[in-house]
Amino acid sequence: MDKRKKLIVSHAPFWHDGSSISERSYHTMLAALPAVLLGIFQYGMPAVGVVSLSISSAMIWELVINKITKRSVTIGDGTTALIGLLFAMLLPASSPWWLVIIGTFVAVVIGKQIFGGIGGNPFNPVLIGVAILMLSWKDFFDFNEALVNYDLGFVMVYPLAAVKHLGTSAIDSFSTGDLLLGRQAGGIGATFGLGLIFGGVYLILRGFIRWEISASFLVGVFTTAMIFNQVDSVRYAGPIFHLFSGYTLIGAFFLATEDSSSPVNFIPMLLYGAGAGIMAVLIRNIGAYVDGVVFAILLMNLVNPLVDKIRPKALGKVA
Repeated sequence: MDKRKKLIVSHAPFWHDGSSISERSYHTMLAALPAVLLGIFQYGMPAVGVVSLSISSAMIWELVINKITKRSVTIGDGTTALIGLLFAMLLPASSPWWLVIIGTFVAVVIGKQIFGGIGGNPFNPVLIGVAILMLSWKDFFDFNEALVNYDLGFVMVYPLAAVKHLGTSAIDSFSTGDLLLGRQAGGIGATFGLGLIFGGVYLILRGFIRWEISASFLVGVFTTAMIFNQVDSVRYAGPIFHLFSGYTLIGAFFLATEDSSSPVNFIPMLLYGAGAGIMAVLIRNIGAYVDGVVFAILLMNLVNPLVDKIRPKALGKVA
């Protein structure tokens, strides 16, 4: 009798650690929940409407594409719901319904499904949707104008726009505490700095995102802003202001760390995060857009395949 064992060879991965895509998606949504809840508390029912429409329309777009392409239904893995939630977090609460629907269509269909679905997208789908809207209907992202009708009991001003137009004298209207506690105009889920930090730390500790990207992104923002401020402290804001205003924190913990569009190796992750942070401040200070985080991360998504090839030489390897 032949007692030889049959060896079955299959493609990687050869070992599974028990984690799942849905687990990562749901934990990321849980981490984002404090920032979203504060946005809903501040802006009321309009914010509820935007968040609900964004999540539901994103899932509907994915279901439609699944049916058209005759693929298995994938809305149960939570990735599309996460796209809808993060997309809503970047929008003003006053966004019209058609803007939300167009944005989720671009994010899900063009940003994700056109590349074959989860894991195949070279760019962050959320940022693709937001970037197209910003380029097409820039006025809707003028948070000062968009939120002018909200009376929240404090000065409702978009910090980055105030500094860009008025210089650092406008910073006096905002303390670090105000920025951390969400007392600033901005996206529904992008203003509560403390909540975003707690959410990001939670994801890092649970192993759902890599600290290298988030840390290097924040270091890139801090260092570049400090250089600008040292050169001209009247015109350019300091590093603390840039860290806690605009899309910086949601970019560091929830957008730059998207799996498919970010590196997996140590040195490339540091270069990727730092490059995005540097570009974000450059666009803010000398570019045409008030906040450069969206375009900065997309630019690094573009060079990610090249950056991820950078590896140190193995010890003892013959050249």
